[in-house]
This record gives sequence, C-alpha cells and structure tokens, in this order.
Amino acid sequence: MEERTIYALGFFDGVHLGHQALLAECRRMADGLGCKAGVVTFLGHPDTLVSGRTPPLITTPADRRRLLRQYGMDTVVELPFDRALMSMAYGTFFRMLVSRYHAAGLVCGHDFRFGAHGEGDARKLADLCRQAGIGCAVVPEQALDGITVSSTHIRGLLEQGDVETAVRFLGHPHIFTGTVVPGKKLGRTLGVPTANLVVPEGVLIPRFGVYACKAWVDGRWYPAVTNVGTRPTVSGQNVTVEPWILGLEEDLYGRELTLGFYRFLRLEHKFPSLEDLKRQIQKDRDDTIKTFEKP
Repeated sequence: MEERTIYALGFFDGVHLGHQALLAECRRMADGLGCKAGVVTFLGHPDTLVSGRTPPLITTPADRRRLLRQYGMDTVVELPFDRALMSMAYGTFFRMLVSRYHAAGLVCGHDFRFGAHGEGDARKLADLCRQAGIGCAVVPEQALDGITVSSTHIRGLLEQGDVETAVRFLGHPHIFTGTVVPGKKLGRTLGVPTANLVVPEGVLIPRFGVYACKAWVDGRWYPAVTNVGTRPTVSGQNVTVEPWILGLEEDLYGRELTLGFYRFLRLEHKFPSLEDLKRQIQKDRDDTIKTFEKP
C-alpha cells in the first residue's frame, strides 16, 4: 500500500518565500499525521497552454526539484500539463490526487486555481477535502516590504540585475546549475580561467553583467566572479554564464556546476583592450571576495 502524503500544490518556480510558506505548512501537517510531505507540480508552465505565453523560468526543473527537497519535501510529483489535464474538471483532478497519489491532505495558496477554466479555487478545494475527510490548509498571501512575493516580481528583479533584492524575496540565492562545456580558453591567457555554462532554452537570463556568486563543487563552495552575457570585448556571440572560480584549479569539463547569485557588480561592456578587461576583472575579484567577507 502506498504511503499517504500531504501535498502542497503549485508550480513553485524559484521556490520563493511564498512557496516556502506552503512547504512549511505541508511539512507541519505531515509530521502531525505521521505522513510523507510532498508537492504536486507540473513539468511545463501552465501558461504555455492557458495563455499561449511561457514566462522565462527562474529555476531549471532539476534546480526546482533540489530546492523543494531542500525545504523538506520527501516526494515531488510532476504532472504533464497537457490539454487533457487542462480540460480536466476540478473535482476529477481532486479525486485523482486522493486515489492515485494517496493524498491525506492538501495545501494551497489563497489564489490557487485548478481544473478546467480555473473553476476550482481554494474555497472549493477546502470543501472537497472536508467532504473526503482529509486535511486542507490555505496559506495567505506572503508579502515583503509591502509587495506580494511572486515569481513574476522576482523575474522582473533578475531581469533588472537587482539580484540582492531578488535574493530577499527568494529566501535563498538565485540558483543556476549547468554543465561545464569547452570554451575558447581566452580567459586562461588573461590569468582568469573560467568555466563555460550554456543556459538551457526557456530559463531566465539575468541582466547582462558581472555578479558575485558562490560555486558549489564537490560539497564545497568557492567565491566566483561570474559574467553573464556575450563577452563583447572578445567578440563573443552566444549568451553564456562564465564563472571564474577563485581558489579552484581543477578541470571541470563535463561536470555539473551550481552557482548561487548574490550581488550585481557591474554591467557587461566592451573594453578598449584585453589589458583593460584584465584590470577590471581583478577589481571584480576583489569585490567578490569582499561580498563574502561580510557577515
């Protein structure tokens, strides 16, 4: 028999402070009943079919799963948001959660909608749970500085390069994980060997510029001066994320690397010479080190 589970419901892009309130309530209910805690989410963003527009995603699917587990979830159910699911009546969707996924209780946000045409809402979900004899919690709006915490607001902050404010709304650094691929190795000629990460299609690209980051490698973190953009000084074309990982010399080609973005240092721009670029990168290194010296 499958173990009964309390599920939080949503897409959870970014796993921000608002999402974390749902996850904390889910964990609390699960511990109280001796159940597992999990989420029911979707493989693709619902807006792709609902409105025909897909917002750039704050987190890759893999990073989203990692964050959900980091915040206490035992299981992550990812449903394909296809036309069959989009047109499913809200009552049918609820019964599927109970029968197929053994939901012992459900947690949602105050503005949660589900079922065909968004006809299901938090009140109807609570009614269905009460009729089925399972628990339900509706988490109120979460706000910071008088602003509602939302993935939409955080996307805007990242696109503006306001990473420090985005981090406050996220409740954790902005996370990006990618595989290190070979580059032109121009950084090595400047004494700043970088790891080249390709941004997957559909993932949000922060404002082009240089950031103070942490890089996680083999369970340790290192400060990393990270350029996001096209590298105009060396006639770059493709958008890349290139961290210079301070204090790490080993070859990372083909390995997965996770970056945490903490602070925007400066805009990306074309320098008159490679020597000018090198001097600026050394200053970026000093600024990055200072960022993480602070408490």
